[in-house]
Amino acid sequence: MKNNIISGLGAFLCISALAYLNSYDESNLWLIPPFGASMVLVMAVNESPLAHPKNVFFGHIISAFAGVFVYAILGFSFLSVGFAVGLAVFLMMVTKTVHPPAGANPIIAILGAKGIGFILIPVATGAAFIVIFAIFYNKLTKRKYFTFNDIR
Repeated sequence: MKNNIISGLGAFLCISALAYLNSYDESNLWLIPPFGASMVLVMAVNESPLAHPKNVFFGHIISAFAGVFVYAILGFSFLSVGFAVGLAVFLMMVTKTVHPPAGANPIIAILGAKGIGFILIPVATGAAFIVIFAIFYNKLTKRKYFTFNDIR
């Protein structure tokens, strides 16, 4: 039960901080739905390879890039959405950065007609925030998440 409370509290704190930044800075979007799913991984199954910092950070960036790239070339269609998600999955697998919540980023990019800026804010900035928060929070609560010895 203690671990459940620690996990829920961590998710609450991190997403609340991103939501605050989102409401404070109206010129930029800081919060996207896949970040909620990322919190499940980094807080509830923090020892999973899918929750590893490089997977969270690069998985989100790579999948956002796939969506922005496909939208720039093909625009919006049912095929472009499918192609972008397929490309994101392929690229995450090739780079060994699979992070399931990131699979939603291409859909957001195409449905929202997002440009290159989407990759920086909210995706890269938000993913970095989540990773840094998860490293410190899990260390503070004495739970295994990531050590620099885990870098491979």
